Amino acid sequence: MLKLIATKLMMAALVALTVSAISFSLVYMAGDPAISLAGENSTAEDIRIIRERYGFDRPVVMQYLDWVWSALRGDLGTSHYFNQPVSEIIMDRLGTTVTLGVSAIILALIIALPLGVVAAVRPNSWIDRLAVFFAVVGEAIPSFWFGLLLIVIFAINLGVLPASGSSTWQSFVLPTIVLGYFAAPALMRLTRAGMIDVLSSDYIRTAKAKGLKPRKILFKHALRNAVIPVVSLAAVQMGFMLGGSVVVETVFALHGAGFLAWQSISRNDLPVMQALILMFSMFYIVFTFLADVLNAWLDPRLRGG
Repeated sequence: MLKLIATKLMMAALVALTVSAISFSLVYMAGDPAISLAGENSTAEDIRIIRERYGFDRPVVMQYLDWVWSALRGDLGTSHYFNQPVSEIIMDRLGTTVTLGVSAIILALIIALPLGVVAAVRPNSWIDRLAVFFAVVGEAIPSFWFGLLLIVIFAINLGVLPASGSSTWQSFVLPTIVLGYFAAPALMRLTRAGMIDVLSSDYIRTAKAKGLKPRKILFKHALRNAVIPVVSLAAVQMGFMLGGSVVVETVFALHGAGFLAWQSISRNDLPVMQALILMFSMFYIVFTFLADVLNAWLDPRLRGG
């Protein structure tokens, strides 16, 4: 298991290094950043001053190494729009994104696990078809459209929930439903497939032959083994939701890191864009690594390797 963890950790470090290089190069993909910051009516002297002020006249490799070293120390630069440290701006918004992500993954598991178990226990029944329909619809509906639909129904027509903002817990209800429903289908299908596979295994038939109660067989023996890949996928989904909440936060005007990403793009705030891309990628890398480690710890075959 230690060898597996070391291998996964090395791969995660290589991916993180690649992501940092891509994040830094985004500044130059749209052209000269000094010209972009100076604006349309700027003179050559204005561009020269900006290039010297922000260090754009230095070799790109040196700029990248300095940026990585500063990022490792927690210094992500200064926002061109807010004129504040990027790390402070992101930390002010990160709590909203984490709250939304945690709430959404909990809702997804509450929906997916019972529905997947029931669908596996009664395959080809109406509940199984309903679960499959739920999964197909959840994966087909765009999150922004689903969010707008919920706003029209619950905020405009019924007036029971706010359409935007993050001042109260009610503001998180609709975005949590949207983000949780987006993650639930994959978890439900994996739970169903795992339960069907486990329920047809030899040790389950042996447990039935010994006269164990069906509820004990289902929850103590079958679900405990079938849930291993589901836990791993939930950890990956958590990283994805923390990094992929840009659309949901924008639709509901939640002032989190995702909404900040949209604002930074529209304002051409390059340091904030770089930091957010790096942070979102790190979320996904870290949670993927944790999922692999957790899967190795839960699976006896991997634990003994």
